[in-house]
Amino acid sequence: MAALAVAGVASAQSSVTLFGVVDASVSGYSSTSRDQNNGFTYNAQGVPTSYNPFYVNRGSIKASRRELANSGYNGSRLGFRGTEDLGGGLAASFWLEAPIKNDDGSEGVATFARRSTVSLSGGFGEIRLGRDYTATFWNDTVFDPFGTNGVGTNLISTASNSFGGFAGIAASNKAFAEQFPNIALATNVSGGNYARSSNTIGYFLPPNLGGFYGQLQYAFGEKTKYSPGRATPPVENNSRQGRYVGGRFGYANGPLDVAIAYGSSTVGDQYYAGITNKVDTLNLGASYDFGSVKLFGEVSRAKNKLDYEVTPTLAGRPDIDLTGYLLGVTVPVGAGLIRASYSRVTYDENLVANPPAVLPEDKKANKLAIGYVHNLSKRTALYATIARVSNKNNAALTVGGPNFVTAGGFTPKTSTGYDFGIRHAF
Repeated sequence: MAALAVAGVASAQSSVTLFGVVDASVSGYSSTSRDQNNGFTYNAQGVPTSYNPFYVNRGSIKASRRELANSGYNGSRLGFRGTEDLGGGLAASFWLEAPIKNDDGSEGVATFARRSTVSLSGGFGEIRLGRDYTATFWNDTVFDPFGTNGVGTNLISTASNSFGGFAGIAASNKAFAEQFPNIALATNVSGGNYARSSNTIGYFLPPNLGGFYGQLQYAFGEKTKYSPGRATPPVENNSRQGRYVGGRFGYANGPLDVAIAYGSSTVGDQYYAGITNKVDTLNLGASYDFGSVKLFGEVSRAKNKLDYEVTPTLAGRPDIDLTGYLLGVTVPVGAGLIRASYSRVTYDENLVANPPAVLPEDKKANKLAIGYVHNLSKRTALYATIARVSNKNNAALTVGGPNFVTAGGFTPKTSTGYDFGIRHAF
């Protein structure tokens, strides 16, 4: 009876596909911090007030690691998708996609954290429900020659991933006031709404609009509401965190592809303090394929802000702005593809000194990445990528691997890395 039931389900599908990617690489990472003290002690205005002639500069300190990694070219995954023709131009579809760690086998089809959706489509477009990519992430990955994979991932993506992570108000303030460390994109589905969002309702325009495409998306925070409001438990992130609303619209025709996206993610809240912590993101990306070379570009601006029901006496914490841009290129060479990109990000904390004083300079970082992909077939490729990040003014972005050593007064400076691997798709 069980076998007959399975056969009945399978026969009801117009198509069912098992697919996946197995990607493995030998990767190395190195994060170098420097002692930038010179024996002087400075006041708030940056004026030296004392000097220690016996101070000995300690130079630099490096944290490095080599490993057998995964997902250096494409994210390793295992998925199932299917479509049923309902007639009259309607179709029902499902898509279940799980991340896998083929380097050590520690993670398989335990969660469908990459995508888990069911949808209904027709001449009106598509209604899609479940966990899916956010509208604002698409531009970061589509217009990156490295597709936001491996050490070549552009800095807009790297910085935005931590900038918009879920956190309490206090923890968020502390993180922004000190450093902006990398947070690896985890399969834990509660870490943030940067790349993917859970509990979404999405609408996608139909594909027959002369090259125009677009989507609208809303994600439920799924927090319990209480009436009267004073019955709400005094717990951070208990009322609004998790919501996301966004949209993306673009035009793709021939060699040109251009798209603009906007999204707002609620990353934290304090109900009784009347505070909501949001990250609003606006980005614009484009690519143009000349045949012999394909160019990529993106500009992005994200704002981490605290909305107050009652503005504090001292006006509260200022908004924190993350701006960035990306320039990239791919060049086909026989069976291979050369890839290169340059990206840059700046954090503006909008600090105001009262009384007037010299304020810290904005945190900045830039990244250069170059790589080569050699296609052995349509499904199998060898690849190599190297990348370097340069940090200024206490920014602490890396290409991956270990974080910077900052204890004892060391300042994050450079991060370098490489991937040499093989990717097989099926």
